[in-house]
Amino acid sequence: MEKKLVQDKNKLFANKESMCHWIQIEPNAEEYLKVWVKEPTFFEIEQAQTKVFDLNMNSGTQDVKLNLSELYRYLFETFVEKTEPNLSTIDLLRLNPYVGNQIKEILPNPFDLMDEGGEERKN
Repeated sequence: MEKKLVQDKNKLFANKESMCHWIQIEPNAEEYLKVWVKEPTFFEIEQAQTKVFDLNMNSGTQDVKLNLSELYRYLFETFVEKTEPNLSTIDLLRLNPYVGNQIKEILPNPFDLMDEGGEERKN
């Protein structure tokens, strides 16, 4: 079977336009935060995966620790393109858990994106 070659190389790239999401600021509130999240590139996902584990090779043994806070910090700083009202990176790190958890849910998950479709790719 002959395979069709991609004609439009733009289909290979991450979407340039970020997606807007409305985040409720507290339960039953009528006020919202607008958050634009950009689509990740392959290398951004690879970089995110390296943030998860702390490796300590100096102790004579291989000590591995899970570091989700470093991962989430990277995801917020890398993929939240803008907010309305405008929040700085420092502001994003100070969000309350209600707002922060909603944003976490709309950010790319580097482990879900590793193998879209859950199957091995065939050449």
